Amino acid sequence: MNPELVVASRHVSRVIGRTPEEVYEFAVNPANLPRWAAGLANSPVTIDGDRLIAESPMGQVTVRFVPHNDLGVLDHDVTLPSGTVVNNPVRVLSHPNGAEILFTVRQIELSDEEFERDLATVADDLTRLAEVLEAQSS
Repeated sequence: MNPELVVASRHVSRVIGRTPEEVYEFAVNPANLPRWAAGLANSPVTIDGDRLIAESPMGQVTVRFVPHNDLGVLDHDVTLPSGTVVNNPVRVLSHPNGAEILFTVRQIELSDEEFERDLATVADDLTRLAEVLEAQSS
């Protein structure tokens, strides 16, 4: 760990009117990423072993999710076109109104303005996820 590198973190969350299991299963499916995660995948993803290769607004990225689990953990590492790997902690939590998805955004290789834009993109993605899931019949 580089003590000179200061990395800011902020949490973005969204309540979704579906069960945590439904949110997790939809979000973890690589085929669904272009439907809700435009900040990460703006076209169908290619699966290569445990890696997902996606065309993103940043260029081609590689994504590795933690193994499928019953805990609602959707953590994933994104390898940027620069080669930098960004770890993205994501949790699907139980909420009185269904589920809450909580995404930790880190300011790595981003100016303050780019970080704010990244936060807004994640918020938009989580809103899109809620809209897609809430539009589906139970």
